[in-house]
Formats: sequence, C-alpha cells, structure tokens
Amino acid sequence: MSIPPSLQTWTVVDDGKHNAFTDLFHWRGQFWLAYVSSPSHFASQHSRVVLLRSDDAQHWQEMARFSGNGEDIRDPKLGVVNGQLFLYALLNKRFDPEPYKTIAAHSNDGLHWTQFQDVTPTGWLLGRPVTADNVTCFAPAHRIDHGTAALLRSNNGVTWDMHAAIHAGDRADETAIQLLADGNLLAVTRLEAGGGIFGNAQAGTLISSAQSPFTEWTQLGWSKVTRLDGPTLVRHGQRVYALGRRQVRVARPLLGQGSVLGRKRSALFVVESGELIHLMDLPSAGDTSYPGAVIVNEKLFVSYYTNDARRDPSWLIGMLKPTRIQMAMIDLKILEETK
Repeated sequence: MSIPPSLQTWTVVDDGKHNAFTDLFHWRGQFWLAYVSSPSHFASQHSRVVLLRSDDAQHWQEMARFSGNGEDIRDPKLGVVNGQLFLYALLNKRFDPEPYKTIAAHSNDGLHWTQFQDVTPTGWLLGRPVTADNVTCFAPAHRIDHGTAALLRSNNGVTWDMHAAIHAGDRADETAIQLLADGNLLAVTRLEAGGGIFGNAQAGTLISSAQSPFTEWTQLGWSKVTRLDGPTLVRHGQRVYALGRRQVRVARPLLGQGSVLGRKRSALFVVESGELIHLMDLPSAGDTSYPGAVIVNEKLFVSYYTNDARRDPSWLIGMLKPTRIQMAMIDLKILEETK
C-alpha cells in the first residue's frame, strides 16, 4: 500500500509472540501503552498484559506486567480516575475467547500497582472510560452474552452504576465513547447481527449520541462501511476520528462482514452525519486492530497490532501467527488539509 504523506509508522514490539489488543494513553506528559503478549489470539494461561512508558512514543520502557492468575487475560484499557492511572482488563476461560468479567488495578505513578479487583456490576465488559470534570467517569460496556451496550457511571473507577442503555439487540458488542466539544457524548458500537464465522450481511457499526446527562441515546446511523471491531474514538476540534478493524472485501456467502476468512486492516475513519467515512488503512494485515489513540501537538498517535502486512493472511490464519505492536503518527494538519 502507498503511505500517505501525513503518516509515519514504526514497530514497538516484534518478538515472535502474538502481541495484540493495545490501548494508548497520555498521562503526566508521557505515553503509556498497554498490550497483551500471548502465544496466539486464542485463550492461554501464559497471556500477560504488558505496560510500557515513553517520552516520545518511539523509545519504550517496560513498567509493569500483569497475569490473569492462571486465566487468560486480554483487552486492556487505560484511563485516569481521581488522578490515578487505571488499567482495566478482561478475564476469559474459553479457548475461543468469550470474556466473562472485568478487573481493574490502579497506580499513582505507573510503576507500583494495586492488586486486581473485580469491577461491578458483574456481567459487563468495560470499554475505555472518559470524564469531563475529573470526578465523575462514564464508561461504555457490553453484556458478556452480547446483545446490549450500555453507559456506566462511577466516582471510584471500580464500582460502577448503570446509567443508560445505548442499544439492545443485533449482538451489540464493543463500544467506544467520546466527549464532544459541545458537551455531548458520541458512541460507536460493534454490531455483529447474526454473527457466525463467515460474518453477516447485516453486521456493521452503530453510531449514536446523547446530550448531558447522557440518559437518552439517539441513533444517528448504522454504517455498513465496516464492522468496527476494537473501536476507538478521538476528537480533534470539531472533528471525531474512529479507528478499528476494516474488512477489505465483503461478499456472500463466505465473506460476510466479520468473516474469519476475510482480509483485514486497521483503519482510520472520520465520523460525519451518522456515517463512517474511510480515510486510510494503516500498514496492517491478518489479525489486526484494537488501536489506542491520543492527540499530542496536532499529531494523532495510534497503537495497534498486525501480522506481517507483506503476506496479507486471512484473519483466521493471522490469529495463529506472530503479531507485532505498531505505532503510527498522523499529522492532522496535513491530513485535514488534504481531505
């Protein structure tokens, strides 16, 4: 693929393991990157969440490593609650992963961490939290049996209360939220529809929004551009960018949206008028996505994982192969001048 002039990429981790499920945060003037190191995409007692720190997003230092205490651990998310850095992760017992609970640890300095605690209410898998006032936090969540996406609320980062339903049905799954310049909340939700290993023609991404106090959600659109697996949202001024997994080709019967046989990319979109507009693919292939994103000095920094992009394996084959952690930097001034 050709590299847009606004994009630079480099490798952070390439050690022969299946490194996946990233999140990226900027806290106290430094970049913090969490990812999972495991033998494959599938469940393993040997999986570990690794936390790295960097001043420039290029030179990284390992700060901590977390196990699931004999269980598979995956899907880390970072956030700040009451001035402390929180790490959320999911525990899983099934070989073909179906996480069953969220756990959390927190730290004052990123080096010394509390033990993991179970996050309540049970039965919900948390996404990345946001806060407007540094006191009350909101987090997206979906039910462990799929089918319901909701907004939770907390003042301590561990005990959460149900605040509002975002969407019920259509195998609603992972959700990301972003505070807008006008104080509203925007959400994107992965909708698997009927699901299945060959995907589904009705799968896609739900885009919805809510005005404060975020109890009533309005559907803005159901995008069929992609089923945005591992969604992330980030705002630059009035513009909101979405990142996640894109399937290169969708076709019946074996290449429905979300098919394990499809070729995948980690991709950047802009959210406009209830739709996802594709801007670019990051250098990626196979088992890829779950990006983290932060904006620093007009630069969009994105962490993600991928197989060797030169080989372009199917998603299924990529799940069994080594993956690397990549970093991308997108100059938003150049991007927005050319789009």
